[in-house]
Amino acid sequence: MAKYIFVFGGVMSGVGKGVASASIGKILQARGYRVTAVKIDPYVNVDAGTMNPTEHGEVFVTDDGDETDQDVGNYERFLDVSLPRENYMTTGRVYQSVISRERNLEYGGKCVEVVPHIPEEVIRRLRRATAKAKAEITIIEIGGTVGEYQNILFLEAARQMHHQQPDDVLFVLVSYLPVPGSIGEMKTKPTQYAVRQVNEAGIQPDFIICRSTAPLDAPRKRKLSVFCNVDESDVISAPDIASIYQVPLNFEKEHLSEKILAKLKLRSRKKNLQDWSVMQRRMARAKTVVRIGMVGKYFATGAFILPDAYISVIEALRHAAGANRVKVEIDWINSDDYETHPAKVRELSSYHGLIVPGGFGSRGVEGKISAIRYAREHGLPYFGLCYGMQLATIEYARHVCKLAGANTTEIDPKTKYPVIHIMADQAEKLAKKQYGNTMRLGAYPCVLDRHSRSFKLYGTRRITERHRHRYELNNFFRDRLTKAGMRLAGVSPDGQLVEIIELPSHPFFIGTQFHPEFKSRPLHPHPLFSGFIAAAKQRAATGGGKIARKKT
Repeated sequence: MAKYIFVFGGVMSGVGKGVASASIGKILQARGYRVTAVKIDPYVNVDAGTMNPTEHGEVFVTDDGDETDQDVGNYERFLDVSLPRENYMTTGRVYQSVISRERNLEYGGKCVEVVPHIPEEVIRRLRRATAKAKAEITIIEIGGTVGEYQNILFLEAARQMHHQQPDDVLFVLVSYLPVPGSIGEMKTKPTQYAVRQVNEAGIQPDFIICRSTAPLDAPRKRKLSVFCNVDESDVISAPDIASIYQVPLNFEKEHLSEKILAKLKLRSRKKNLQDWSVMQRRMARAKTVVRIGMVGKYFATGAFILPDAYISVIEALRHAAGANRVKVEIDWINSDDYETHPAKVRELSSYHGLIVPGGFGSRGVEGKISAIRYAREHGLPYFGLCYGMQLATIEYARHVCKLAGANTTEIDPKTKYPVIHIMADQAEKLAKKQYGNTMRLGAYPCVLDRHSRSFKLYGTRRITERHRHRYELNNFFRDRLTKAGMRLAGVSPDGQLVEIIELPSHPFFIGTQFHPEFKSRPLHPHPLFSGFIAAAKQRAATGGGKIARKKT
């Protein structure tokens, strides 16, 4: 029988359930087991594609075109696998399926009810994901926190599975232990209440992973053991650390994989985290620093910075930095600033590289274009992702090809020079107000120019990358762009869609219509990100970016 490990959170969100889930999967994988991971989101949204990134974080796209929660990206990076849409579910998706089955008379005329039919559908989906992956162990992360009304049905599904297979299902609570500054003592009471809430759902945690600013001490472990009915050895300390890739190694210091396998009545087949340890040490020991400016608009949430909107880009930069034996410092640059204060764009001289990631809409666009122009004219390594590629094309058309007012029809439908325009099939979908899960999504092939920098970095002519967009480079302007010096370095196999642009005379200037960050792994950094960081490292070595700027 397949084994299942449910991971849920207590006290508050954002404590690292996704990383904990991915790390548990990693250490069990290192023990020789086939592992997969599933994310359950409590939202009524059918998928993550229509959610605001400043509220929900990044939309992670799978090979088969599903728009998922960012934690699916964590699973892929840690487990070094590509997960299908079966590994993501939402409340909306589950209800939609149950209603569809009812309409098709698949319940045989029975009265369809929230319980038991919704939990049964959840269980059916979990078993299907396990079977498709041929997994021996499935990690299931339930989003949000225990005690939230919308999570009750998922906890009920977990309870039912444990009741049916008590030897094959484990429960892990990831909880936060605050250390109030005015008190100076780590408090366990919030976690005790979280455990009671789980108990009310008929679930007793097998392990409690304790997140905090400091390591858990013996008195706190004893207290949690007594009041939460968990062995002291199953209370796992998880203090704040510099890198998320250290988490699996920290778990193994407490022998977590051994304890999990023992409870699941499984034997260890091997133990091999050597490659992971080497990667983590390489990241930790790097001394040279490269400063990367990221120009976006999804950072601010009130008075705080939320980098989760670009989490895959951040991690891809870290992977590439490790491979280049440097540390990467990322500075968040609000593109609105360059519109209200154009002279501020000169601050980019203090960086070793510039990234404009994906995005939508008109806000901050001119500020991004100003930043791109600075990078092009001053030899600053530039990497544009999706929208960043489109805006780089617009900048080049305006200032090199002299097509004044060139734009994307997303921003200016009446522009005289629509160098970026909507794809024909996407125009039809938008006319019908078909927004959800209708973009050009998922993995598509691309053929590289043998003379391009991209070809040299990939080391192969044919690649496959993941997309999420409605607009593309307008083929009508291809000749104008290439005659002015731009290289169309990658195109679709039929030659109709431009997927990569480059400036051959620039130290590093590449824009991709796809999202390479989705395929980067800590053990296998993405070649384009590695090339970008290598160029930034070279700029740092030759004295570029010397002006000091405070890192936020």
